[in-house]
Amino acid sequence: MYTHTIDDGPTRREALRYGAAIASGGLLAGCTGTTDTDDADNGGASTDDSDHSVTMSPMGTVEFDAVPETIFTVFSQYADMAVALGHGEAVNSVYVPEMSGTTMNHYYEHIDGVSFDWEDLHDPLNDGLSKEQLFELDSDVHLADPAWASTQQNWDQGDVDEVGSQIAPWFGNFYSGTQASPPEGYDEYEYYDLWELFEGVARVFDEQERYDLLAAVHTDLVDTIQQDLPPEDERPTAVRVSIGGDGESFYTYHLNKPGYWLADTRPLGARDAFANEDWNNLWGEVDFEAMAEADPDVILHLWGITPSRSMAEMRSTLEQHPVGSDLAAVQNDRIYAQGMRYQGPIMNLFQIEMGAKQLYPEIFGEWPQYEDGDRYPEIPVDEQLFDRQEVADIIDGEV
Repeated sequence: MYTHTIDDGPTRREALRYGAAIASGGLLAGCTGTTDTDDADNGGASTDDSDHSVTMSPMGTVEFDAVPETIFTVFSQYADMAVALGHGEAVNSVYVPEMSGTTMNHYYEHIDGVSFDWEDLHDPLNDGLSKEQLFELDSDVHLADPAWASTQQNWDQGDVDEVGSQIAPWFGNFYSGTQASPPEGYDEYEYYDLWELFEGVARVFDEQERYDLLAAVHTDLVDTIQQDLPPEDERPTAVRVSIGGDGESFYTYHLNKPGYWLADTRPLGARDAFANEDWNNLWGEVDFEAMAEADPDVILHLWGITPSRSMAEMRSTLEQHPVGSDLAAVQNDRIYAQGMRYQGPIMNLFQIEMGAKQLYPEIFGEWPQYEDGDRYPEIPVDEQLFDRQEVADIIDGEV
């Protein structure tokens, strides 16, 4: 359904190729393309009918003679970007399709005409990233970071270059998620926020107008929230966690640090109860005693709205634990389901709205009670923080 016929393959291979920068190992900053003065009005990416180039770290300049028709993704932020740009049907893979696809559709339920058909998609990490599988999928673009790919088991830079030259370009940026250090050999790696990354992907698909319109919705949403936030010292303390398999520890994530994995919590400006913790990994791990010492006003349960975690089990574990039961968030029933770190633009809009209501219900309206398996709750129109129909119209190309 999502792969090319054998006859179509060579033509597409010629149509999608790396630019000279990849051959020379150049790593260029920003989402600009050629520096021609004719390109100034479109942000620097050159677009001439279907011919266009996009420059982003760590790939350098990637040239396209056609809009990609089949899309390889790993993490769901790129699948969500494809959906937002009107190309969701071109996605042929996504990490844990049931979890990613179900969660995405929890949000899309509220966007008329938008859904994600995930049932037959390949899981690119089911048995580790497989070069053979990439050749079988024969995608037109790999929305994944070549630097990240080079670190996967049984991969090296030669494998990355082979896939990029013989199948289709890489186009992704993984380490901007938390601004973690990239692997050796990528010293000039540049970082982007979620919407900068989305703009780069939009240029790959020659969908700058859709990007501009959705970015305006995002800007309005953040502005609406931030202009009504209380003074910092009056904001709640919060943690973003998922509970460990042993039921005695928590995986913890910052709220306000740089990185697109925090694109939904950072605009909300809550006081991070673990702000002073500096974890070597992309996350930390704390026990109940550390949680009790922090004693946050609000516990945001990462993955809670996905089918891979149970809010009922989370609440039960905390309520029945001799330390957990005394936490302020437990006592005041302020344990909330959160979405995924791997959020694209549509998910980001909903997750910002979700967090605003969970952290500041007296300002933005109460967050409805969420039970396992529920979709994103129905929010009364006068309490919605962004216009669902506007988003639907943008994605459908009606604006």
